[in-house]
Amino acid sequence: MNEITTSEQLDLQTAALKVPPHSIEAEQAVLGGLMLDNNAWERVLDQVSDGDFYRHDHRLIYRAIHKLVDLNHPFDVVTLHEQLDKEGVSSQIGGLAYLAELAKNTPSVANIKAYAAIIRERATLRQLISISTDIADNAFNPQGRNAEEILDDAERQIFQIAEARPKTGGPVGVNELLTKAIDRIDTLFNSDSEITGVSTGYTDLDEKTSGLQAADLIIIAGRPSMGKTTFAMNLVENAVLRSDKAVLVFSLEMPGESLIMRMLSSLGRIDQTKVRSGQLDDDDWPRLTSAVNLLNDRKLFIDDTAGISPSEMRSRTRRLAREHGEIGLIMVDYLQLMQIPGSGGDNRTNEISEISRSLKALAKEFNCPVVALSQLNRSLEQRPNKRPINSDLRESGAIEQDADVIMFVYRDEVYHPETEHKGIAEI
Repeated sequence: MNEITTSEQLDLQTAALKVPPHSIEAEQAVLGGLMLDNNAWERVLDQVSDGDFYRHDHRLIYRAIHKLVDLNHPFDVVTLHEQLDKEGVSSQIGGLAYLAELAKNTPSVANIKAYAAIIRERATLRQLISISTDIADNAFNPQGRNAEEILDDAERQIFQIAEARPKTGGPVGVNELLTKAIDRIDTLFNSDSEITGVSTGYTDLDEKTSGLQAADLIIIAGRPSMGKTTFAMNLVENAVLRSDKAVLVFSLEMPGESLIMRMLSSLGRIDQTKVRSGQLDDDDWPRLTSAVNLLNDRKLFIDDTAGISPSEMRSRTRRLAREHGEIGLIMVDYLQLMQIPGSGGDNRTNEISEISRSLKALAKEFNCPVVALSQLNRSLEQRPNKRPINSDLRESGAIEQDADVIMFVYRDEVYHPETEHKGIAEI
């Protein structure tokens, strides 16, 4: 066996020291282009941040440009050097000479957006490398955590990178929007059904809403024991049975098994108490079997993770969409049980606002209706007429603003046991 020489060992050690992905040329081209044409700032603003630059001096220069933009000041070689000098970092970036070199050697301002995309791409790769190292360290040294917890943390970190990437989209011309609108109207005109969204299964409700519309956030609210979950699961049943698209339920309050038992009871027209206790009559078993056959092999998925965060919810929905295709409906029971990591619960109103916005964003991203259940304030208990109104929504400001449809569930028998409307829920 041949021995490895000292020289060869050094070569191997050098090869092992991999340089993180970066493009100094692209960074120089972006900085130089900005100094030559201040208007180019609008083309790179959404593409990169100072942290995306590989070299420290380039980060300082970009940060100084951003500062001048915020102050509404022009920036060129001279004004930028003045700003860097004022910040006491001019010597760290090579002074006026390096700024002049950047401007002089810039190939073309016309391609600055492409250069910015290169910077962002390399930064993303560096982040992935860093997180991969953390994941490996956690796997080698779990510190009491199990594999599932480490996997969840790894997924969260990867998702944060994806969330930080530049958002697609932007202003769209009226001609393109008109074409899409006319195509949509033509499709609706030629449709045999008046329902343009997901049918609720309730004729009167479908007439008012034309079904649950894609990209809509629908809030179902009510006081405890009003039947919010039962009504929402009826919507889920109809979506599952009338479409081949996947339906996803996030049940933060009730175990998935309990929800399925409710659905079997509803579809089989069997008393829920009998299903929960297992005390079924002989004629209940055929109906139960029929209900099971209705749900069997359907694309219904229930996630009963408690205290799930908006980012986790979006991540799991993306994974489901990749594995099972288009999402037809998402149901969340209920939104006040969702958590914002690191918030500490100091300002619950702000948390609910963020959760509400995230649910609306979820509906838009997957182009499907999101049905979210919500609690109501106790204050309505003090009114003679206890039928809820919008202001009764707990932490209601953001929910009212983000929701496309708000439905309230009210059962008079909860407050008036002798009412003639027993067993009837008003929507």
